[in-house]
Amino acid sequence: MLTVRGLTKTYATADGNYQALKGIDFDIPAGGFYTLLGESGCGKSTTLRCVAGLEEPDGGSIAIDGEVVTDTTRGLHAPAFERDIGLVFQSYAIWPHMDVFANVAYPLKVQRPKIPTLEINTRVMEALRLVGMEDFANRQATKLSGGQQQRVAFARALVRRPKLLLLDEPLSNLDAKLREQMRFELQELIQRTGVTTLYVTHDQSEALAMSDTVAVMAGGRIVQAGAPREVYGQPGNRTVADFLGSANFLRGKIVEASDGVATVALAEGAVSMSVPSQGGFTAGAMVDVIFRPEDATTHLGPAGGGIECAVERIVFQGGMSEYQLRLGATLLRTIVHPSVSAEPGDRAWVVIRPERCILFAAH
Repeated sequence: MLTVRGLTKTYATADGNYQALKGIDFDIPAGGFYTLLGESGCGKSTTLRCVAGLEEPDGGSIAIDGEVVTDTTRGLHAPAFERDIGLVFQSYAIWPHMDVFANVAYPLKVQRPKIPTLEINTRVMEALRLVGMEDFANRQATKLSGGQQQRVAFARALVRRPKLLLLDEPLSNLDAKLREQMRFELQELIQRTGVTTLYVTHDQSEALAMSDTVAVMAGGRIVQAGAPREVYGQPGNRTVADFLGSANFLRGKIVEASDGVATVALAEGAVSMSVPSQGGFTAGAMVDVIFRPEDATTHLGPAGGGIECAVERIVFQGGMSEYQLRLGATLLRTIVHPSVSAEPGDRAWVVIRPERCILFAAH
């Protein structure tokens, strides 16, 4: 449904040219939910704006359902209103002088060829029912809550029955509880409609919970793309491991490597562990052993074995606590049940699940 090839974009700044996109390639199948995830300035919103026709790229091509809408080699750049898309932005962009019905109806009223009034009325109410706002059709936009305004924005994007839905940080203006509620509502809405979706966010939980495919962006490039479990559980590089969730990094030296398993002596202590290795590492190589906080068990006594650390900080998070543990110059994070009682300064022992570890060349 969406094909993007070789997308580049450069902006002129006071300090010279800034290359926001450095060759972006990806595909979204019909009905797919594809998320661009990354920090501010990584190029994710610029990519979406190029797909929408709001930015003209310097290089590359974009096709929606087989129709080429951008091709820089041919000088082709179709404007946004000629692309079969729906758009929802962070700011909602609800017109305050219109009621809910008029806000949702606007894209149909300006569409050419002209749509009959009866069909407009039918499609607007259909879109409002999809988002649970049919009872608010005559409500003034200024009398809506933030969550209600967001639902109206979704209805307005869907009323044209677009082939492609583009969402740029649509939930970031909502408070935490409403954002979580709207996340589930949006996911159900997209599943019901089956619309192909390109989603942009910096929120990892949104990306992991909602997407078919997560593409992590950094420095104007997609550094890894795949299913959420794959990208989270098998990061392809340090950038992805460090950005997507919390990750612990332990420096070590390989003392033996054979049959896809490496035995690593950790620099932080006289501890060796055998870790799956797919990087072709050999004995003597310095590596970083990376594992997630949930892939380690923390004991408050030495009976369970593991690496001895000092409890530096405990962050209570309701259903769990995050322990920040000092191991030499390294600070480790582990997840512990809140019933476990410890204080800063106590000793703790960490048992790492070696099968969940990943090796990268020492950074």
